[in-house]
Order: sequence, then C-alpha cells, then structure tokens
Amino acid sequence: MSDPALENQPASDLRSVHTTNFPDLLDKLGISLAVSTYQANKLILVRAEGGALNTHFIPFKKPMGMAICHPRLALGTASEVCFMHNVPSVAGKLEPAGKHDACYLPHHLQVTGNIDIHEMAWGADKQLWLINTKFSCLCTLDDEHSFVPRWRPPFISALYLEDRCHLNGLGMRNGQPKYVTMLGETDTPGGWRANKADGGLLMDIDTNAVLLRGLSMPHSPRWYNDRLWLLESGNGSIAQVDEKAGKLKTIAQMPGFTRGLDFCGPLAFIGLSQIRETATFSGLPITNRLKERTCGVWVVDLNTGQTVAFLRFEGSVQEIFAVQILPGLRFPEILEWNHELVEKSYVLPPEALKDVPPEHQE
Repeated sequence: MSDPALENQPASDLRSVHTTNFPDLLDKLGISLAVSTYQANKLILVRAEGGALNTHFIPFKKPMGMAICHPRLALGTASEVCFMHNVPSVAGKLEPAGKHDACYLPHHLQVTGNIDIHEMAWGADKQLWLINTKFSCLCTLDDEHSFVPRWRPPFISALYLEDRCHLNGLGMRNGQPKYVTMLGETDTPGGWRANKADGGLLMDIDTNAVLLRGLSMPHSPRWYNDRLWLLESGNGSIAQVDEKAGKLKTIAQMPGFTRGLDFCGPLAFIGLSQIRETATFSGLPITNRLKERTCGVWVVDLNTGQTVAFLRFEGSVQEIFAVQILPGLRFPEILEWNHELVEKSYVLPPEALKDVPPEHQE
C-alpha cells in the first residue's frame, strides 16, 4: 500500500493555508475530501476540526484516480489499484475516542502493471471502470488479467503501450461510462504532445462521436444536475458543455492547472496544480496568462462562477490529480497495511456473526 521511502517526508514540506470559511463550509455540508497528489506520493484527507482545517497525508506510490461507492474506496497507483472498505466499528477504536466517524481498512490490491491509471469510477453494477492511459483505452478488472480493455477511440488502431492520445478523463451517466476526454486525436507514440495547447477532445463512447474539439488539455468530464461539465486544464477553467450546439461555456478561471472535480449542491470542488515549466506544459493558455500558478482545492459557485473558498498547498505538494468528496463523513481515517488495527479487525458476514460470542462482537 505504501513505500517506507515515502513515509519520512518532513511535515514542514506538507504545509497549507486556507480561507477562514473552508472548515465551516465542510462542516455545514457534512463532508470531507480525499485529494490525490501523485507528484508528492500522498493521498490527503481534508477534514474540518474544531473550526480549523485538518490535512492528513497518507503515503501511496503515485496515487492518481479515485472512486467511491459506499463502503468501498478505490485508488489507482503506480502499478495497482488499492481497494479499501469503510468499517465504522473500527473508527470507534481510534484515538482520541469519538473523533472519527469512518475508518477505511485496506481490503485488497489488484496489480495492473504500469498502465498510467487516470480517472476511475464505479458503475451502477458495482463494476469499476478505469482509464488506461498507456494503452489508450477504457478498461475494467477481473480475477485473471492485468486489465480487460472495453473501449478505445476509433482512431487508435491497436492496443499500443505508447500513450498515443493521452486518454485521461472519465464521466459516468446513469451509472454507466459515457464521456471521455483526451489530449489529442493521434495514433502515434505520444503524438498528442505536438498539439497539446488546443488539440483536446471530448467524446461520447456510446456513439464514438466527438462532441468537442479544439480544447486545451480537457479533463474530468462530469454529468451533474442534468448538465455536462469539464475542466479545461490548459486554460485553468471549469466549463459547461452544450452538447447540441457543440459549444463550451467557461464558468470560471482559476490560478492553476485544473484537474480533479467533484460537486456538492451548487458548489464545485476543483483541484489546481502549479504545473512545471517543461515541454509537456509549455505553450498553454494558462502559462501565458499566469507566471505564478497555485496548487490546492478551489470551491466555485456554479451559479455565479465566484470562488467561495480555497485550500492552497505549499512546500512539496505542487500537483493535484483527483478530488473526491466523501459524503456524510466528517472525519474519516484511512489505515495503512501495517497499522495494528488492521491486524486485529475482522469483517464477517452477518450469518457468521451469529456464531461469534457476544463478548467478542463489536
């Protein structure tokens, strides 16, 4: 689950600042956040705590996409998918007593190999779907194979291990995969890089139709409140898609590379990254617009486009991949494999519990 080499990062390198209203906002909504940063090798739990904001860093190797389906939480990492289950009874054993309302225990790992997992989502049938960026396909998992390819863009001629279009974002609708984003309509190794500033696409996987072209590094397509949204990362923005007209309406621009999106009520929780000055990220609208860029989580009112709160990471955290709301959980915990409570916790079927003496049941 974690690499010992990732665990000894100085706390001073993991600092953050936030608007004074951020903790109260989480508290009123009754939520917490899980935020992945592959660049810093951390999964971050963002929780309100007595009027302050608590950011809890858990080491993982290159954490990327996340998906939640109560009580399961799946996290894509460098070469595997980590599956965790919330066991509320274990939360009561954590110190200080009564503080935690959820506790995710490691359940199992599925090794995929290094396929550069990007966004993931659970389907209505409890099937996990994931973007396999290296093979340019959408896939699922089973008990026998590294992954099972289920769809790829029609212009991708075969299953190459070459990141030919940088397939990245996954949007569900009615419990099924529906929308994907990619950075280029290309079928050559890393071909998307040549036109990354405005070569991005939004596609409907049911029809193979290209809904939008000319996007600047699109990411995180989401169907929410009967509307389609996406992040145009290279523009540092969140936008609304008009599918019929084939148009994009920018709702708000932010001071960072936008990637990772979730919603609660009228609010969008958006991940921001500083982005590095490398060939991959040069020549983008946001790098031309802003010399200094920010890493954190921005909260935007979808009705007005205004920023209502933000959390800004400083020090070693410079890039965010996924932002996941944990609904109804105010102060959850995620335990690592070597935690003593993992050794001492057992989850049994209800019928089996009947045979466990009452004094041993909790």
